[in-house]
Amino acid sequence: MPPIPRRSAGIVLALCCLLLLGVMPLISAHRPAGSDGLTFALALTLWQLLFALPLFLAERRQIRPARAAPGRRTLAIALLTGLMFGISTLMYVVAADRAGPVDMAIALQAYPFIAMAMEALILRKPRSRREIACALIMAAALVWLITGGNLSAAHISVWVVFTLGVPVLWSAAHLMLKQVLTTTTVTPSEVTVTRLVISGALLLVLAALFGEPGALIRALGDPGFQMAAAAMGLAYYLELILWFNAIRHIDVSLGSSLTVPAPAVTMGVSALLLATPVAPYQIASMAVITAALYGLIFGGRAK
Repeated sequence: MPPIPRRSAGIVLALCCLLLLGVMPLISAHRPAGSDGLTFALALTLWQLLFALPLFLAERRQIRPARAAPGRRTLAIALLTGLMFGISTLMYVVAADRAGPVDMAIALQAYPFIAMAMEALILRKPRSRREIACALIMAAALVWLITGGNLSAAHISVWVVFTLGVPVLWSAAHLMLKQVLTTTTVTPSEVTVTRLVISGALLLVLAALFGEPGALIRALGDPGFQMAAAAMGLAYYLELILWFNAIRHIDVSLGSSLTVPAPAVTMGVSALLLATPVAPYQIASMAVITAALYGLIFGGRAK
């Protein structure tokens, strides 16, 4: 039977995702200079699959009651979301390189608003006035942050706009997977491995058709490249498995709202370890976003 939802467990798991989401853009952006983004996306996906297999195989070895074979709808969702995650992984790597880790982390925070809108439009989930007000405050602070504190559209780069495609794909895929995780006996580990196999196959085809000639062979013999890909793959896998478990207990929009301060983690690690300066408007924007976040959380508890 599907697990009984526990709000506190979902919140703790989402906060763990917050920490991982904060460091992942830095790992991706600091891969070896000159390495091909498509090859890196493929390599980190394969590393994710290697990290995911032990838990998957351990689950398969357990004595479990016979389960019915997945229906056509579940298989279709698995295929579609696997392709979506493959594309979003490639977009993530490119965005970290072109937009920069901090700007990318900021742009990804459109995710809560996209998820909230999708839940309202697709699932017909009502939203309270408090939730709407907090979302608008976070949106305003996010716009101020993205535009460099002057609210001028001229300061929004095309790569930041490109980055917004990642949370769109994530939100759509997670909403579909939530239905599978909460209405079937499919486990997060099974979802993760299936998604990685499909994503890896897609990226392998793309690398063969459009990748730099010999890039994959060179990557196999580059220890620095493989270390970066393995670190990114481990962080991405842990974030995925924790996230899939989190959304079994809480709404996708609440879980994604809990990860809103991820840019603050990115900025903090970047400033402390990489000596990258942080502008006052960035700090102020994150303070407003955090305040709105707690308003959203406490509003959900009261409701």
